[in-house]
Amino acid sequence: MTTAMKPRVTPRAEETRKRIYDAALELFREKGFEQTTMRDIAQKANVALGGAYYYFSSKEAIVLAFYHEMQHSSHDDILELMRKSKKLKDRLRTILEKRLQLLMPNRRFCDALFRHAPDSRDPLSPFSEETRPIRERAMQHLQVALEGSDTKVSPDLKPRLPYILWLYQMAVILFWLYDRSPGQQRTHRLMDKSLGLVVSLVRISGLPLMRPLRKTVLELVETMAP
Repeated sequence: MTTAMKPRVTPRAEETRKRIYDAALELFREKGFEQTTMRDIAQKANVALGGAYYYFSSKEAIVLAFYHEMQHSSHDDILELMRKSKKLKDRLRTILEKRLQLLMPNRRFCDALFRHAPDSRDPLSPFSEETRPIRERAMQHLQVALEGSDTKVSPDLKPRLPYILWLYQMAVILFWLYDRSPGQQRTHRLMDKSLGLVVSLVRISGLPLMRPLRKTVLELVETMAP
């Protein structure tokens, strides 16, 4: 079990939990996720090892808490920023840039975490059952981006398009994690080029002649979807 436990919430308990959480993130940034142990975290937070496990059942539970916090803290900002434009390209860019901005301080340990991605049974995989609420919130942002945009989406594609765009988002984040160019300039160039292509493909996909291809793509997505 890798989800965080729910001890009785008191100001002292909340302060202890936050101290453990902050200590863990600091160690993940300094040493990396794989090299950090729960004992390291407990020592840095100045709590007993059993106390650390009382608040978080594992290192993975702390990372899941980080994912949840990142999604929660960015939700209102993303919605507000998207209101500034009806263009789908701008709205998708807003989401991507906000994601990268929040991940930047934790780039080192996020790099390691993406090694867990291929195995959907791993709780830290973006495709796992444990990360489903985080994945669904991310797709909710993409759904809002589509619904408020000036781009018409084919009715049969509309239910699955947020998931397709989420896969695109994950590909951009993965590229960013391994981008060693100054200021990750290659990632920004990739976004500039690919966002226009993505929006064009969404628009073209609604043409009647594209129906057979659209059907094939949707069948592939149904096969891939967790």
